[in-house]
Amino acid sequence: MKPITITIDGPAGAGKSTTARRVAEKLGYVYIDTGAMYRAVTLAALRANIPFEEKPLNDLCNSLNIVLEQSFDGQRTFVSGEDVTSLLRQPDVTDAVSAVSAVPAVRRHLVQRQREIGLNGGVVMDGRDIGSVVFPYAQVKVFLVADIEERTRRRLEEAKASGADTDEKQLRKRIVERDKLDSERSDSPLVKPEGSVEIDTTNLTVDEQVNRILDLVKSYQRTYALIDAYGKI
Repeated sequence: MKPITITIDGPAGAGKSTTARRVAEKLGYVYIDTGAMYRAVTLAALRANIPFEEKPLNDLCNSLNIVLEQSFDGQRTFVSGEDVTSLLRQPDVTDAVSAVSAVPAVRRHLVQRQREIGLNGGVVMDGRDIGSVVFPYAQVKVFLVADIEERTRRRLEEAKASGADTDEKQLRKRIVERDKLDSERSDSPLVKPEGSVEIDTTNLTVDEQVNRILDLVKSYQRTYALIDAYGKI
């Protein structure tokens, strides 16, 4: 069967990246963390000390070569040849990425690149507008959600694992603020994509999340096989 495109959208801390990565591994697909692309642009903008506005960010995007590579320990993100993977979760990048992502020029550049990467299917992409804007006709679309307390707990664990000194209340506040910015931006806001299946991950393990998505893939494949067989009768 021809490889399909699987999109996984949702707010921060809903479980997108970990789940998407494992789904890709199970299917032998390529995992694409589109959020890393926006963080890469944000990091470059902070380094260059440019305003988060249309023209300067458009010029910046034109000058950047963002490459995503798969490695034994996950996706690596390169900007103009530099591996910036370990820098993308810095607090200053996290605090600014929603503002940068809301600029239309940035979204135009990265959406085009994401479509090029996923053109032939065989990919699992996660983000905030993948099923609604980047691949609205993806064969399997998922929207992950979780309550704010659980999302805060997950982000706090990630911060501690990376050695960052993070205050829980401040982290929760940043998540709430990002939810607001992502949902209210005029260009490609965070919404539940049409035709997507919502999965509340608050009380689910990662394996349970992965299995639910794999079940959706199997269901699509069975339906497609029946339609294909019927057409050949």
